[in-house]
Amino acid sequence: MIDLEHAVIVDVEATPARTYDEVAATRTMIDRTEMAFGLKPARLTADTAYGTGKLLAWLLDRDITPHIPVWDRYQRTDGMFSHLDFTYDNARDVYICPNGRSLGTSGTVHDGRVRNYLSRPADCRVCNLKERCTRAPFRKIARDINEAARNHARLLKGSLEFEQSSHERKKVEMRFAHLKVHHRFERMRLRGLTGARDEFHLAAIVQNLKTLASHIWRPPLSEPAACA
Repeated sequence: MIDLEHAVIVDVEATPARTYDEVAATRTMIDRTEMAFGLKPARLTADTAYGTGKLLAWLLDRDITPHIPVWDRYQRTDGMFSHLDFTYDNARDVYICPNGRSLGTSGTVHDGRVRNYLSRPADCRVCNLKERCTRAPFRKIARDINEAARNHARLLKGSLEFEQSSHERKKVEMRFAHLKVHHRFERMRLRGLTGARDEFHLAAIVQNLKTLASHIWRPPLSEPAACA
């Protein structure tokens, strides 16, 4: 985790190369940084892999603005109606299909993450848009239980603050580039997760020392020329 203003690494958490673990490590680093240094970010910028409903909701609960693109798995490339073509009616807790029919839910949460909204097969059988909607007897829409947080994050995208965060995030990418190019940090030399943690902490210390040196070092003042 990097302070964007000064490009200082404030925390490191090594994880297995799995997106789930990397996203979970974000909360660990934020909590640990606040406990150790009394620092709490006002905003967090990251790539799309971190734009899950669970993390976005957690950030908003902590009053941290998520400048993160939402991870959306609903895009269709086959010409069929996508999730975004259905309108959610918050008052009735139903989705409205492009032909005006409703999709209801039992309220059951699946995989601890989504509620399924289903159309009525009888409605789909007589629908003149069925060929563009589903090949099954009914249509299913999976709604993230943290969809409100996802919608909030979507509204932030495109704002001046979001664009500024995206631009400043280049400092994060620069840190990784320096690790690989200047420090030849292309693979782990120690085995196991414990070894990886040690290596990443040492690498972060080196980079922070270099950043500190660049801030405090100044070229010597030139001596005034002698007059004859």
